[in-house]
Amino acid sequence: MDAVSGERLGEAALVERAGWLSALVGSLAQGVVQEHWNGADLAQLASGVDRSGASLPSQGWMALRRLGWTVTVAQGVYVPDRVVRIAQEQAGRVLRSAWWRAEVTAALLATWPADPARRTEAEWQALRAALPDGGAVTSGVLLARTRQIAAFQARHGRLPADVTECESAPGTDGQVVLAAADRQLATLQRCPEDPSRYAVLTLRLPVRPDPACRADWHPVRIRFRLPPQVPAAAVLCPPTLRVREGRLLLDVPYAQAVPKPERAGHRRAVAFDWGLNTLLTGGALRLTDEAQPRVVTDARPVSFRAAGVLAKADRLRIHAERIGARIDRLRILITSRQERGMRPDPWLMAKLAVLEAERERLARRRARLNAALAKAAARFMTGHAIAAGASAIYLEDLRDMQARGKGRTLNTRLSQTVRGAIVTHVRHRAAAHGIAVVIVPPRGTSKHCPCCLAAFRHHKAPQPSGGGLGVGVVPQH
Repeated sequence: MDAVSGERLGEAALVERAGWLSALVGSLAQGVVQEHWNGADLAQLASGVDRSGASLPSQGWMALRRLGWTVTVAQGVYVPDRVVRIAQEQAGRVLRSAWWRAEVTAALLATWPADPARRTEAEWQALRAALPDGGAVTSGVLLARTRQIAAFQARHGRLPADVTECESAPGTDGQVVLAAADRQLATLQRCPEDPSRYAVLTLRLPVRPDPACRADWHPVRIRFRLPPQVPAAAVLCPPTLRVREGRLLLDVPYAQAVPKPERAGHRRAVAFDWGLNTLLTGGALRLTDEAQPRVVTDARPVSFRAAGVLAKADRLRIHAERIGARIDRLRILITSRQERGMRPDPWLMAKLAVLEAERERLARRRARLNAALAKAAARFMTGHAIAAGASAIYLEDLRDMQARGKGRTLNTRLSQTVRGAIVTHVRHRAAAHGIAVVIVPPRGTSKHCPCCLAAFRHHKAPQPSGGGLGVGVVPQH
């Protein structure tokens, strides 16, 4: 409801006003990022001190104002200072996050190998020593950055100076971080009639795409339903506003008191191993009370099977690849006509637009499917840990795994497994119950029997009646 006119806004009108706000914030923030997308300004912001040597504030918008990085507002458009603050906060976050990529790129350039496709052991050691935290940067990230620099070198015949030459300025539109504003722009509170299920956000929104004065900004009361997983006693924090596919979305963080996970002293835990068709296989572990403690299992492994979801994701992937191939062929046809001085065929252009829209729709479906799969896997692991009375969850660190030499289909399936998203969700869900999540190196995690933990040893099976030989795997006791 518009608090000034008393008008009850429908969903379309609310989305339209929120879209105007998002467009204004995005254009202001993008202007700041474009202006300061260079190595010197990134280093200045990341140094944590201003030109006088004083420490920069942790808030992005305050740091940018301390450095004198202003926002340029179009002439004739009135934007409140709190909205400018939001734009500066988003630009500051984007520029600060780019410094890590700048450090990795600088380390790669300083230790550029003779053969980028195959580093020697000495070159790997030199690269790890040049990185700010060499052990924490995964090999997959380093290889991807190496390919990016090599592609730049192939195009321009030289190495780039820094990350700002390898990449264009990142985008900042699409969201409005209300955490950077104060109560003069937005307030959030639980609904007095039903505080456990509903909340009310009061936010100043423009009534036109180019507001000319303060009167063009009206406070709007937005009543929305809280998800069931939000506890009734949780403290709601300022949300982030997004407009997606004609809908207004609110990312509402909340705070609640949870037990702190312990770093040591765990007596019971659960461990999980990654798979392809059976996504997760695990079991419960406990530490014995003997003089020399041993780790024993309950000999009852559990598995998380998502064959139907994985098959659907695979079908969507194949469909998207076919559409991508058709788009590439159409673009070749259109480009060839343009090179010969002919006008683009309207039928080809219309068909290309339809296929591009279909590919975007498939990408959204795959993203939703992967998100649901990651959340379900995280619930499975956390629920199993709670049922087993465990205080820790152990997972393999497969961030550096690269699918090679296993065929195009299997390589793609291995590469597109949502392991990173699953780890992120399980960390979040486990923290709410005081359960620690431990990421362990994968080397040697599949060489022991899950029942008795004895090492596996290969044995030749007895000769079958057909005359062939078999190989069996049994634990070595």
